[in-house]
Formats: sequence, C-alpha cells, structure tokens
Amino acid sequence: MNSILIITSDEKSVGLLRKLISEGVCEVTDSASDVKEGLKMLSERSYDLVIINAPVGGGSALDAAANIVQSTGAFVLLIVKNELEEEIQEKAACYGIVTLGKPLGKAMFYKTLHIMDALKNRISGIERENEKLHKKIEDTRLINRAKGILMEYLSMTEMQAHKYLERQAMDLRVTKAEVARRLLSTYES
Repeated sequence: MNSILIITSDEKSVGLLRKLISEGVCEVTDSASDVKEGLKMLSERSYDLVIINAPVGGGSALDAAANIVQSTGAFVLLIVKNELEEEIQEKAACYGIVTLGKPLGKAMFYKTLHIMDALKNRISGIERENEKLHKKIEDTRLINRAKGILMEYLSMTEMQAHKYLERQAMDLRVTKAEVARRLLSTYES
C-alpha cells in the first residue's frame, strides 16, 4: 500500500497508527480529524487504504466507510471497540470493509495490512486484464464496422474485407484496429 489516509478524531491514535504503519511496509500520507475532512481529502486524491478509527466526528464511521468503498477504489479498515466488532463486522462485510477491534494487536494489524495489500495487488491484476479485454472488444467492433464499410462501398465479401484489413495492417506496420480506425474516419466523415 503506497498511500494511506487515517481518519481519527484522537490525535494520540494518529501517532500510534503512523508508528505501526511505518514499522511495516506501508507509507502513511495523510490524516484527517473527522469524516468530513477525510471525504474532502478523498475527493482531491486517491488512496490505496483508508483507516477509520471509530468513533469519529462528523458522522457514523460505518456509514463513512461504506461511502468510501462505494465511491472510491480504496480499501477500508475500520477500527472499532472490541465489544462492538462482531456486530459491526457483520454489517461492514456486506461492503467489503475489514474491521479490527481495539486495542489493536500489532501482529493482527500487520497481518491485516499484508492481506489487504495482497488483495489490492490481485484486484489490480484483474483490473488490468479487464482493461485488455475491453480494448480487444472495442478493436473487434471497429474491425467489424470497417469490414461492413468495405463490403458495402467496395462490394467485398467478408473474407476479402478481412484479408484487405490484414494486408493493410502488415503493409503499414500497424494493427488491424488502427487500419479500421483510418478507414472509418475516411468513409464515415
């Protein structure tokens, strides 16, 4: 985790959390003293992880955590009183929010951070793969539209249009999608 936002109304907790995080592999970037300030900071920049130490001023910590999960790509770790952890955990799990009870155990805190970091890396890989698939789908749509234009305006068969696009891509040393873009810009303008 490269960027972390700590939201807590207790200044002593900020110091403790910063110390715990600095001993791990993470780097703390910012802290906010209440939910409103934290949400403002989240609107200005993105964070990998948001740690909310309940209770916080400016609203319900669980509501703030749910809002953050739904509106950003950040993971949220909600730290609550030990006696409330089980009850809040059931509600928080629906949103993908991780909860820890306090007082915090150093080993459990580090383990939780490492698990969240591993999940972040896995999700990032899935997002990259998803982007590749979306690009491939878009390229296929462009190529099919270009084939349609070649078939309509130049009376080519689908096979001839396909071979034409392939040959142009090889001759120009560009992708078939780029050939299709150029062809579409010529015929659709």
